[in-house]
Amino acid sequence: MSAASPALSFLRAPGAPPAAAERPLAELPLTVLVGVTGVGKSTALAALTGADAGMRVLPDRRDVTDAVMILPATGGAPVRDREERFRLTAAYRQSHPGGMAQALGSLLADVTHWGEAPVFDGLRGLEEVAHAARSFPAWRFVALGAPDAVRVRRLLGRADAFDQVEAGRSGALREELAALKGVDAVFAPAELDELAALPQAGFAPADVLAKVKIVVSERRNYDPAAAEAFLRTLPPARALVLDTVALDPAGVAAAVRAWAGGEA
Repeated sequence: MSAASPALSFLRAPGAPPAAAERPLAELPLTVLVGVTGVGKSTALAALTGADAGMRVLPDRRDVTDAVMILPATGGAPVRDREERFRLTAAYRQSHPGGMAQALGSLLADVTHWGEAPVFDGLRGLEEVAHAARSFPAWRFVALGAPDAVRVRRLLGRADAFDQVEAGRSGALREELAALKGVDAVFAPAELDELAALPQAGFAPADVLAKVKIVVSERRNYDPAAAEAFLRTLPPARALVLDTVALDPAGVAAAVRAWAGGEA
């Protein structure tokens, strides 16, 4: 992995012998956020770093994905489209079953910069989480969950420039939603009816279609429910699983701070 990106400074793949201040991330007591897009990881991240002002946040999943999985596969060409990124990361997992967990665990970190117990945002799906928990016993996990229809609404509200896919604009929105590959495995017909009605609340049909496509594409690759079920088998000191619909952002933050402080 190249450390050319400023976000990846002080973090590198093994090559030359480790410097005195470098430690394998595999050995550090890393705190890992687990969850798919739109579940509220930013709230948990703020709570973790607020609970410990010295806790540093590693380059995020997008940065590590670009450096380890995307750019080597494209000859250095950036990829913004979420569908294409999912395709490339799925190809990476064919030879690296642990996916992002396997990539992250292979890296060396300069602990004078990142500290001895950094945070990473984040892992997704059973394979990544199980690989991390079994391979790196010092790591612990905060998993956040929300229903897929809620995630669509959150994506519509946050206007993140990264959340881009190529979305069609022709035909009725309900028909376009029903035509998405794999949509039936994610949304019930009644949920699609509700999503198709979102333009009545002021959302552009193309935006609704694009966000639903992101959620469906992500769910083809990652099963958040299976990851959460696995984490619930770990000791409470290693894993915290939260429903970000049952808890408002303040409740999520309080639960994370309590757990991080050893009170959970």
